[in-house]
Amino acid sequence: MALEGLPGAGKSTLRDRLLADARTRGIPLGHTGQFSWLSLAATRTLVRLRAGVPPDDPEDAVEAACRDLTLHARFNLGPALARGPLIADRLSLSTACLLALVHRQPVTKYVERLAQQPQARPQLTVLLTTEPDLCQARLASRRTAPRFTDRPDTFARLADLYPQAAAAWQHYTGLEVWQRPCTALADIDQLAADFLARLTTPMEAS
Repeated sequence: MALEGLPGAGKSTLRDRLLADARTRGIPLGHTGQFSWLSLAATRTLVRLRAGVPPDDPEDAVEAACRDLTLHARFNLGPALARGPLIADRLSLSTACLLALVHRQPVTKYVERLAQQPQARPQLTVLLTTEPDLCQARLASRRTAPRFTDRPDTFARLADLYPQAAAAWQHYTGLEVWQRPCTALADIDQLAADFLARLTTPMEAS
């Protein structure tokens, strides 16, 4: 499963809850991040993108993201999935949105490119649709320095990109996407219950 959404949407909180609930039930649920960081050249480009600095050639950024995703699938996601189910805290949708944000291009073109890596396609994507104002309020309470994507001038654009990316992902892959808010504890409770039901039903049926 991939957790996607705006900064401050509740991804980390939900991830920690899912990992704790799975551990309680004896489910070997693992977790990973958005990038592999296994290619020095790709890492340099991705770090610049995350800082909002576009490369001289936009195609270089797309190639770097695709190369990193290929490495991620081969050396991180694949081995982890061999041990059990896996949560990715951000994955292809977030990368596509970052590329579209920096280059001011339609997000669908980047989703299409990233979806071409079949080994990195989550069976379930959860897009947290928490209201942008609440997300920014949560970010304001953090002690870490704000990132490029946290700035008010980019936040509204990013909020528009995620639903477009989710629709494009479903179009190109046919895979399941849940769009749910993560506003209150009740939302987390429901998402955790729904995810564990989704995760354990096939296991128990088999």
